Amino acid sequence: MKLASRAADGPDGRLLIVSRDLSRAVEAKAATTLVQALETWAEVEAELRAQYDSLNAGTEPGAFALDSTTLAAALPRSHQFLDASAFLAHNHILADAWGYTRRTEADPPLIYQGLSDRFYPAHGEVPFRAEADDIDFEAEFGVILDATPLGVAPDEALEHARLVVMINDWSLRAFGPTEMKGGFGFLQAKPPSSVSAIAVTPDELGGAWRDGRVGLTLRVHRGAALFGAPDGAAMSYGFGDLIAHAAATRDLCPGTLIGSGTVSNFDAEAVGSGCIAERKALDELAPPTAATSYLRFGETVRMEAFDAAGQSVFGAIEQRVARRPVSA
Repeated sequence: MKLASRAADGPDGRLLIVSRDLSRAVEAKAATTLVQALETWAEVEAELRAQYDSLNAGTEPGAFALDSTTLAAALPRSHQFLDASAFLAHNHILADAWGYTRRTEADPPLIYQGLSDRFYPAHGEVPFRAEADDIDFEAEFGVILDATPLGVAPDEALEHARLVVMINDWSLRAFGPTEMKGGFGFLQAKPPSSVSAIAVTPDELGGAWRDGRVGLTLRVHRGAALFGAPDGAAMSYGFGDLIAHAAATRDLCPGTLIGSGTVSNFDAEAVGSGCIAERKALDELAPPTAATSYLRFGETVRMEAFDAAGQSVFGAIEQRVARRPVSA
Protein backbone atom coordinates (compact mmCIF):
# COMPACT_ATOMS: atom_id res chain seq x y z
CA MET A 1 0.00 0.00 0.00
CA LYS A 2 1.20 3.50 -0.83
CA LEU A 3 0.05 6.57 1.08
CA ALA A 4 0.60 10.32 0.80
CA SER A 5 -0.57 13.59 2.34
CA ARG A 6 -2.05 16.44 0.33
CA ALA A 7 -1.54 19.91 1.74
CA ALA A 8 -4.79 20.96 3.40
CA ASP A 9 -6.12 23.55 5.84
CA GLY A 10 -4.65 21.74 8.84
CA PRO A 11 -0.95 21.10 9.50
CA ASP A 12 -1.30 17.30 9.09
CA GLY A 13 -2.63 17.42 5.53
CA ARG A 14 -5.27 15.15 3.97
CA LEU A 15 -4.50 11.44 3.70
CA LEU A 16 -4.39 10.02 0.17
CA ILE A 17 -4.08 6.48 -1.12
CA VAL A 18 -1.74 6.33 -4.12
CA SER A 19 -1.63 3.76 -6.91
CA ARG A 20 1.36 1.45 -7.18
CA ASP A 21 2.67 3.29 -10.26
CA LEU A 22 2.21 6.69 -8.52
CA SER A 23 -0.07 7.93 -11.31
CA ARG A 24 -3.40 8.18 -9.48
CA ALA A 25 -4.71 8.87 -5.99
CA VAL A 26 -7.91 9.04 -3.98
CA GLU A 27 -8.82 10.47 -0.58
CA ALA A 28 -8.75 7.82 2.12
CA LYS A 29 -12.12 7.00 3.64
CA ALA A 30 -11.00 5.32 6.85
CA ALA A 31 -8.85 8.18 8.18
CA THR A 32 -8.42 11.88 7.45
CA THR A 33 -4.68 12.16 8.20
CA LEU A 34 -1.76 9.76 8.29
CA VAL A 35 -1.28 10.21 12.03
CA GLN A 36 -4.95 9.38 12.60
CA ALA A 37 -4.51 6.22 10.54
CA LEU A 38 -1.45 5.21 12.56
CA GLU A 39 -3.28 5.82 15.84
CA THR A 40 -6.04 3.41 14.76
CA TRP A 41 -4.09 1.13 12.42
CA ALA A 42 -5.66 -2.15 13.52
CA GLU A 43 -9.12 -0.74 12.84
CA VAL A 44 -8.48 1.04 9.53
CA GLU A 45 -5.83 -1.03 7.72
CA ALA A 46 -8.27 -3.41 6.02
CA GLU A 47 -10.38 -0.56 4.63
CA LEU A 48 -7.30 1.33 3.45
CA ARG A 49 -6.04 -1.79 1.67
CA ALA A 50 -9.42 -2.42 0.05
CA GLN A 51 -9.37 1.11 -1.35
CA TYR A 52 -5.78 0.61 -2.53
CA ASP A 53 -6.72 -2.59 -4.37
CA SER A 54 -9.69 -0.87 -5.98
CA LEU A 55 -7.53 2.08 -7.04
CA ASN A 56 -4.97 -0.22 -8.69
CA ALA A 57 -7.78 -2.10 -10.45
CA GLY A 58 -9.12 1.17 -11.86
CA THR A 59 -12.50 0.82 -10.17
CA GLU A 60 -12.17 3.25 -7.23
CA PRO A 61 -14.64 6.16 -7.48
CA GLY A 62 -13.22 9.63 -6.93
CA ALA A 63 -9.72 8.77 -8.15
CA PHE A 64 -7.73 11.52 -9.83
CA ALA A 65 -4.46 11.96 -11.69
CA LEU A 66 -1.62 12.59 -9.24
CA ASP A 67 1.18 15.13 -9.52
CA SER A 68 3.48 14.07 -6.67
CA THR A 69 5.40 17.36 -6.86
CA THR A 70 2.36 19.11 -5.34
CA LEU A 71 2.19 16.89 -2.24
CA ALA A 72 3.22 17.62 1.32
CA ALA A 73 5.67 15.31 3.05
CA ALA A 74 4.01 11.91 3.48
CA LEU A 75 4.19 12.68 7.22
CA PRO A 76 3.91 16.48 7.46
CA ARG A 77 4.80 16.53 11.17
CA SER A 78 5.21 14.09 14.03
CA HIS A 79 5.43 13.97 17.79
CA GLN A 80 8.86 12.39 17.49
CA PHE A 81 11.74 12.02 15.00
CA LEU A 82 14.56 9.75 16.13
CA ASP A 83 17.52 9.59 13.78
CA ALA A 84 20.18 6.91 13.99
CA SER A 85 23.63 6.25 12.60
CA ALA A 86 23.02 2.65 11.56
CA PHE A 87 25.69 2.24 8.88
CA LEU A 88 29.08 1.49 10.40
CA ALA A 89 30.67 2.14 7.00
CA HIS A 90 29.83 5.82 7.46
CA ASN A 91 31.29 5.83 10.97
CA HIS A 92 34.49 4.10 9.88
CA ILE A 93 35.12 6.45 6.97
CA LEU A 94 34.72 9.53 9.19
CA ALA A 95 36.70 7.95 12.04
CA ASP A 96 39.63 7.12 9.80
CA ALA A 97 39.70 10.61 8.29
CA TRP A 98 39.15 12.60 11.48
CA GLY A 99 41.04 10.54 14.01
CA TYR A 100 38.48 9.08 16.37
CA THR A 101 37.75 5.50 17.39
CA ARG A 102 35.71 3.29 15.10
CA ARG A 103 32.45 1.90 16.48
CA THR A 104 31.66 -1.82 16.19
CA GLU A 105 28.49 -3.90 16.15
CA ALA A 106 29.14 -4.64 19.83
CA ASP A 107 28.35 -0.99 20.57
CA PRO A 108 24.73 0.11 20.98
CA PRO A 109 23.25 2.06 18.07
CA LEU A 110 23.58 5.83 18.09
CA ILE A 111 20.24 7.67 18.01
CA TYR A 112 19.41 11.31 18.71
CA GLN A 113 16.07 13.14 18.90
CA GLY A 114 15.61 15.54 16.01
CA LEU A 115 13.22 18.30 15.00
CA SER A 116 9.75 16.93 14.23
CA ASP A 117 7.23 19.78 14.35
CA ARG A 118 7.49 19.94 10.53
CA PHE A 119 8.99 17.99 7.68
CA TYR A 120 9.72 19.71 4.39
CA PRO A 121 7.90 18.35 1.33
CA ALA A 122 9.86 16.40 -1.23
CA HIS A 123 9.84 19.19 -3.83
CA GLY A 124 10.55 22.90 -3.74
CA GLU A 125 13.00 25.27 -2.13
CA VAL A 126 14.57 24.64 1.29
CA PRO A 127 15.66 27.81 3.14
CA PHE A 128 18.99 28.29 4.88
CA ARG A 129 20.51 31.38 6.43
CA ALA A 130 24.13 31.17 5.21
CA GLU A 131 26.46 29.06 3.07
CA ALA A 132 29.03 29.44 5.87
CA ASP A 133 26.88 27.07 7.97
CA ASP A 134 28.18 24.24 5.70
CA ILE A 135 24.89 22.97 4.27
CA ASP A 136 24.80 19.23 3.68
CA PHE A 137 22.24 16.61 2.66
CA GLU A 138 21.93 13.13 4.15
CA ALA A 139 20.18 10.42 2.14
CA GLU A 140 18.33 8.02 4.43
CA PHE A 141 15.53 5.50 4.69
CA GLY A 142 13.11 5.65 7.60
CA VAL A 143 10.20 3.82 9.20
CA ILE A 144 7.01 5.24 10.70
CA LEU A 145 5.58 3.39 13.70
CA ASP A 146 2.20 2.72 15.20
CA ALA A 147 1.91 2.56 19.02
CA THR A 148 5.03 0.69 20.16
CA PRO A 149 5.33 -0.62 23.72
CA LEU A 150 8.17 -0.11 26.16
CA GLY A 151 10.64 -2.99 26.16
CA VAL A 152 9.67 -4.44 22.78
CA ALA A 153 12.16 -7.02 21.44
CA PRO A 154 13.88 -6.40 18.07
CA ASP A 155 12.00 -9.16 16.20
CA GLU A 156 8.65 -7.97 17.58
CA ALA A 157 9.56 -4.33 17.01
CA LEU A 158 9.40 -4.73 13.23
CA GLU A 159 5.67 -5.48 13.51
CA HIS A 160 5.24 -1.83 14.51
CA ALA A 161 7.07 -0.46 11.44
CA ARG A 162 3.94 0.28 9.46
CA LEU A 163 5.42 2.47 6.73
CA VAL A 164 8.77 3.07 5.04
CA VAL A 165 9.87 6.46 3.68
CA MET A 166 12.91 8.18 2.22
CA ILE A 167 14.46 11.09 4.17
CA ASN A 168 16.80 13.95 3.38
CA ASP A 169 18.16 14.77 6.81
CA TRP A 170 19.55 18.26 6.20
CA SER A 171 22.61 19.11 8.29
CA LEU A 172 24.63 22.23 9.06
CA ARG A 173 28.12 20.82 9.48
CA ALA A 174 29.65 24.01 10.88
CA PHE A 175 27.86 23.34 14.19
CA GLY A 176 28.25 19.56 14.43
CA PRO A 177 31.73 19.24 15.98
CA THR A 178 31.05 21.71 18.80
CA GLU A 179 27.66 20.21 19.64
CA MET A 180 29.04 16.66 19.62
CA LYS A 181 31.86 17.65 21.94
CA GLY A 182 29.29 19.15 24.32
CA GLY A 183 27.72 15.70 24.69
CA PHE A 184 24.19 17.05 24.88
CA GLY A 185 22.92 16.30 21.36
CA PHE A 186 22.32 18.30 18.19
CA LEU A 187 20.41 21.58 18.07
CA GLN A 188 21.74 24.22 15.68
CA ALA A 189 23.26 21.55 13.42
CA LYS A 190 19.87 20.07 12.56
CA PRO A 191 17.21 22.11 10.73
CA PRO A 192 13.98 20.38 9.60
CA SER A 193 14.38 17.26 7.47
CA SER A 194 12.58 16.46 4.22
CA VAL A 195 10.40 13.36 3.87
CA SER A 196 9.38 11.66 0.62
CA ALA A 197 5.94 12.36 -0.78
CA ILE A 198 5.09 8.65 -0.73
CA ALA A 199 5.13 6.27 2.24
CA VAL A 200 4.86 2.53 1.55
CA THR A 201 3.98 -0.46 3.68
CA PRO A 202 6.93 -2.88 4.04
CA ASP A 203 5.18 -5.61 2.02
CA GLU A 204 5.14 -3.21 -0.93
CA LEU A 205 8.94 -3.56 -1.08
CA GLY A 206 8.73 -7.31 -1.67
CA GLY A 207 12.12 -8.99 -1.39
CA ALA A 208 13.79 -5.61 -0.87
CA TRP A 209 12.50 -5.62 2.73
CA ARG A 210 14.84 -8.06 4.48
CA ASP A 211 15.75 -8.34 8.16
CA GLY A 212 14.38 -4.87 8.86
CA ARG A 213 16.49 -3.31 6.12
CA VAL A 214 15.58 -1.60 2.85
CA GLY A 215 17.52 -3.43 0.16
CA LEU A 216 17.28 -0.69 -2.44
CA THR A 217 19.91 1.51 -4.03
CA LEU A 218 19.41 5.13 -3.01
CA ARG A 219 20.54 7.25 -5.96
CA VAL A 220 21.67 10.76 -5.02
CA HIS A 221 22.31 13.53 -7.54
CA ARG A 222 23.97 16.85 -6.79
CA GLY A 223 22.82 18.97 -9.68
CA ALA A 224 23.09 16.85 -12.82
CA ALA A 225 25.91 14.65 -11.48
CA LEU A 226 25.40 11.33 -9.71
CA PHE A 227 26.89 11.83 -6.24
CA GLY A 228 26.30 8.36 -4.85
CA ALA A 229 24.30 5.15 -5.18
CA PRO A 230 24.73 3.27 -1.87
CA ASP A 231 22.69 0.18 -0.98
CA GLY A 232 20.34 0.35 2.01
CA ALA A 233 20.78 -3.37 2.76
CA ALA A 234 24.17 -2.62 4.32
CA MET A 235 22.71 -1.35 7.61
CA SER A 236 24.77 -2.64 10.51
CA TYR A 237 21.72 -2.30 12.78
CA GLY A 238 18.33 -3.18 11.30
CA PHE A 239 15.24 -1.13 12.02
CA GLY A 240 14.13 -3.76 14.54
CA ASP A 241 17.29 -3.05 16.53
CA LEU A 242 16.77 0.70 16.30
CA ILE A 243 13.12 0.53 17.39
CA ALA A 244 13.95 -1.75 20.32
CA HIS A 245 16.79 0.52 21.41
CA ALA A 246 14.54 3.58 21.30
CA ALA A 247 11.76 1.77 23.18
CA ALA A 248 14.00 0.33 25.91
CA THR A 249 12.77 2.81 28.52
CA ARG A 250 9.63 4.36 27.02
CA ASP A 251 6.67 3.73 24.76
CA LEU A 252 6.88 5.18 21.25
CA CYS A 253 3.80 7.06 20.12
CA PRO A 254 2.02 6.48 16.79
CA GLY A 255 3.69 8.50 14.05
CA THR A 256 7.19 8.20 15.49
CA LEU A 257 9.68 8.41 12.61
CA ILE A 258 12.99 6.56 12.94
CA GLY A 259 15.72 7.36 10.40
CA SER A 260 18.53 5.06 9.37
CA GLY A 261 21.19 7.74 9.21
CA THR A 262 23.20 8.31 6.05
CA VAL A 263 23.05 5.28 3.77
CA SER A 264 26.67 4.22 3.39
CA ASN A 265 28.66 1.29 1.99
CA PHE A 266 32.19 0.12 2.76
CA ASP A 267 33.04 0.46 -0.93
CA ALA A 268 32.06 4.13 -0.95
CA GLU A 269 34.98 4.95 -3.23
CA ALA A 270 33.20 2.92 -5.92
CA VAL A 271 29.49 3.54 -5.24
CA GLY A 272 29.70 7.10 -3.92
CA SER A 273 28.23 8.63 -0.78
CA GLY A 274 24.90 9.71 0.66
CA CYS A 275 26.23 12.97 2.13
CA ILE A 276 28.94 15.54 1.49
CA ALA A 277 30.64 15.06 4.87
CA GLU A 278 31.46 11.46 3.98
CA ARG A 279 32.81 12.51 0.58
CA LYS A 280 34.99 15.15 2.26
CA ALA A 281 36.32 12.48 4.63
CA LEU A 282 37.20 10.32 1.63
CA ASP A 283 38.91 13.37 0.11
CA GLU A 284 41.16 13.55 3.16
CA LEU A 285 42.02 9.85 2.98
CA ALA A 286 42.86 10.07 -0.74
CA PRO A 287 43.14 13.74 -1.72
CA PRO A 288 41.53 14.51 -5.11
CA THR A 289 42.53 17.24 -7.53
CA ALA A 290 39.68 19.40 -6.20
CA ALA A 291 38.19 19.06 -2.71
CA THR A 292 34.41 18.64 -2.39
CA SER A 293 32.54 21.71 -1.15
CA TYR A 294 29.35 21.95 0.87
CA LEU A 295 26.18 23.17 -0.85
CA ARG A 296 25.77 26.68 -2.18
CA PHE A 297 22.59 28.65 -2.78
CA GLY A 298 20.88 27.67 -6.00
CA GLU A 299 22.16 24.09 -6.03
CA THR A 300 19.72 21.19 -6.36
CA VAL A 301 19.71 17.77 -4.72
CA ARG A 302 17.73 14.75 -5.94
CA MET A 303 17.23 11.40 -4.19
CA GLU A 304 15.29 8.43 -5.53
CA ALA A 305 15.05 4.65 -5.12
CA PHE A 306 13.73 2.24 -7.76
CA ASP A 307 12.35 -1.28 -7.52
CA ALA A 308 13.50 -4.22 -9.65
CA ALA A 309 11.10 -3.19 -12.43
CA GLY A 310 12.53 0.34 -12.55
CA GLN A 311 9.52 1.94 -10.84
CA SER A 312 10.16 4.81 -8.42
CA VAL A 313 9.18 3.52 -4.99
CA PHE A 314 8.77 6.72 -2.95
CA GLY A 315 8.85 9.31 -5.74
CA ALA A 316 11.83 11.64 -5.83
CA ILE A 317 13.03 14.10 -3.23
CA GLU A 318 14.20 16.98 -5.44
CA GLN A 319 14.94 20.33 -3.80
CA ARG A 320 16.77 23.58 -4.32
CA VAL A 321 18.92 25.26 -1.66
CA ALA A 322 17.62 28.80 -1.08
CA ARG A 323 18.69 31.82 0.96
CA ARG A 324 16.44 32.75 3.87
CA PRO A 325 16.71 36.32 5.14
CA VAL A 326 17.65 36.53 8.81
CA SER A 327 15.39 38.69 10.99
CA ALA A 328 16.99 41.85 12.34
